[in-house]
Amino acid sequence: MTIPSAPPPTRPNADAIGLTALAAAQRLTADGPNELQRQQARPAWRLLLSQFASPLIGMLIAAAIVAGALGDVAEAVAIVAIVLLNAIVGFLQEHRAERAVLALRSMTAPRARVLRDGLAKVVPAAEVVVGDVLLLEGGDVVAADARLVSADALRVVEATLTGESEPVQKTTAPTPAETPLAERRDHVFMGTAIAAGSGRAVVVATGPRTELGHIAHLLATVEQSETPLQRQLAKVGKSLGWLCLGVVGVVVALGLFRGEPWLLLLETAISLAVAAVPEGLPAIVTIALAIGVERMAARQVLVRRLPAVEALGSATVICTDKTGTLTRGVMQVRERWTADGVRDEQLIYAAAACCDAELAALRDSDAFDPDLPVRGVGDPTEIALLDAARRGKIERVTIERDNPRVRTWPFDAEQMQMAVLRADGKRYVKGALDRLLPSLGGGAAAQGTSTQGASAQGASAQGVAESARAANAALAGRGLRVLAVAEGHGDDAAGELRLLGLFGIADPPRPAAIEAVRVARAAGVRTVMLTGDHPTTADAIAREMGIVVEGEPPPAGLDRAVFARVTPAEKLALVRRLKSAGEIVAMTGDGTNDAPALKEAHVGVAMGRTGVEVTREAADLVLGDDDFASVVAAIREGRGIYDNIKKALCFLLAGNTAELLVVLGASVLALPLPLLPLHLLWVNLVTDGLPGLALVMDPASDDALDRPPRAPDAPMLDADAWRHIGAVGVLTGAVTLGVYLGALRAGWDLVAARTVALHTLVVAQMGLSLTFRSFRRIYPQTVPSSNPRLIGVVVLTCALQVGLAAWEPSRSLFALAAPEPLQLGIAAVAGLLPPTLFEFWKLLRPRSGAR
Repeated sequence: MTIPSAPPPTRPNADAIGLTALAAAQRLTADGPNELQRQQARPAWRLLLSQFASPLIGMLIAAAIVAGALGDVAEAVAIVAIVLLNAIVGFLQEHRAERAVLALRSMTAPRARVLRDGLAKVVPAAEVVVGDVLLLEGGDVVAADARLVSADALRVVEATLTGESEPVQKTTAPTPAETPLAERRDHVFMGTAIAAGSGRAVVVATGPRTELGHIAHLLATVEQSETPLQRQLAKVGKSLGWLCLGVVGVVVALGLFRGEPWLLLLETAISLAVAAVPEGLPAIVTIALAIGVERMAARQVLVRRLPAVEALGSATVICTDKTGTLTRGVMQVRERWTADGVRDEQLIYAAAACCDAELAALRDSDAFDPDLPVRGVGDPTEIALLDAARRGKIERVTIERDNPRVRTWPFDAEQMQMAVLRADGKRYVKGALDRLLPSLGGGAAAQGTSTQGASAQGASAQGVAESARAANAALAGRGLRVLAVAEGHGDDAAGELRLLGLFGIADPPRPAAIEAVRVARAAGVRTVMLTGDHPTTADAIAREMGIVVEGEPPPAGLDRAVFARVTPAEKLALVRRLKSAGEIVAMTGDGTNDAPALKEAHVGVAMGRTGVEVTREAADLVLGDDDFASVVAAIREGRGIYDNIKKALCFLLAGNTAELLVVLGASVLALPLPLLPLHLLWVNLVTDGLPGLALVMDPASDDALDRPPRAPDAPMLDADAWRHIGAVGVLTGAVTLGVYLGALRAGWDLVAARTVALHTLVVAQMGLSLTFRSFRRIYPQTVPSSNPRLIGVVVLTCALQVGLAAWEPSRSLFALAAPEPLQLGIAAVAGLLPPTLFEFWKLLRPRSGAR
């Protein structure tokens, strides 16, 4: 079969003459610039206001207003301070993430070559209009959607738009209007890249009317959903609000029944409100998430939205793109088949000798790392062949120097082959096997064998052809693109060829991603592949990575775990289907076609290196190293954050329960308030708040990925947690109230009795902060050294408590008595009783879990 020596470009159509500058200017005015509306960064004021959108924050603000109105300036100032601290921490973290994403944007404006007034001109891509003729060549980024009017061996990388991992061969042959996007061979699309060849195309759509513009429209239809943690904390806040109102109502009713003065009732009501609300919780949650952000930053994961860190920990399904996410995003030789009698280096040399692409040069100091992506310029398939040659110590630059090319037959789209004649007299050919087989012979003419020898050679060639067909089918069945390599002699394009072997080429999985899929499955998190690539390729990669396992049912709402040839709208619909089925969905991707689904998912994760701008801006997390394994690491961190927030919340609520019982018990017994509002605020913000902050610094437990994700509708505080809170709170409240009653009956004055009650409550809380590290294990079993900050906080808080009573200005402000040995001794002994009993209770109860 003949290969044309110089295949001419397709003749341009009559409408490929371009526009005049005047006509282009008029169309630009009429249609607007050729650009998509960028997602604007959230204004700083709006980012700051969003930090106050919480029922708990609302309750605190209301409490501060009431306290200020009644003249309790110290309480009001303290509450406002903690609200502002929470807002500032959250604002600074999210604002820093916003700036980091903006820095990822390209700093150079894209440009395009067009025909204007019959001449080739370079113009800003934003000025391209419908009717312009784009001049395309290797390395260009297509500026608008356009119909091809000429194509010379034109191949286009459309992975970011369609998910197709291999460059697409383009032609001018018209395709029907209903043809799927990935198969429209006669069009090029905005944002795709020219891999090889050249061509001309008439612009048919610009800006929002392009395929990228349609994706931008899909993005606009997506609303940000609340994370599970946000929903749970909102429920806790509402529950505490109703509880607070209920208790205050009971106390006020009792007081009115007894005829107590309104001023006393108001003071009691404020005390109860302060006691019921864990004022430190908003700051603790924010700082817990910020700590997770810092830990993830060490894994090169940029967190754009604080709650997303924890939300990923509750994920039940990870939907992921294939190309560039699960795979390297570059083509590589995965397998080789060599014909009988052919050495491997012969095959590699012949393939490299028939390439036009170039690999980045290696300096003498460079160490060749086979795990790094290959860098080169030219057709991705040729770069894969040259990479295989480099691994075999063969460089194309050496071939060009020692065996220069004499003639080249460029790749021909119809013949599906390319050939190069070199100085050694050999013609090196690569292409589709079925196109090379008709030229296959034994090389008799070239080698001058006899007629009988030639007959034998022909029979041998037939055997090689049969073996090659079988190998070709096997490689293709494994999802590989198969390329045949042969050699002949002389410059006769129709001359006989000797088949050397086959290359199986594909975009290989990331090794870390395979392990990450396995770990995710063990953690109860299913992986679903959504790709625009070919079904055979997608299925092969999915099986290799362990996404598809025989006998395993698909996630809820889906009929399978691999979806190929999906459009952006279909990806979005699949994510919505999973959400409707009750799944918590994380979506990862790098292409423009992934952006709508990323934004719709509970957590969107974009690739930082290969991800396009619109995808990074739609995401909640950005992977700086493009490593899918970082997603699983983030799941572990998210689960650890949830566990820590739950521990801190239980610790705070147990303390609040104790405070409520102390104040409520005294009210029922018609006793003076044991604890003033300022005392309760000190406990909630300092002696509870600081240990709570230290609790959320616990590392994720070893079994974080050994258990399934929690049910999406499971309450943050289950029955077991409420039992802990109730039991510990009642015990601590009873001990504190008992010490207060004992002090009054022993003849101590009211100030001294309140002081010993406050000291007792603080000591109990310090001991409980250590025991609340685990509901199952006693404190020594929790590896105390893994959180030295907690030990330091307990020591510091005890010192602050003693200093509060010892320093005259604070003693006067808080209406306390000076510390005395007897007073401190009673507080120490009584205060350690609740945590000690809690530890004994852990030893006696069944060990049903490690946490």
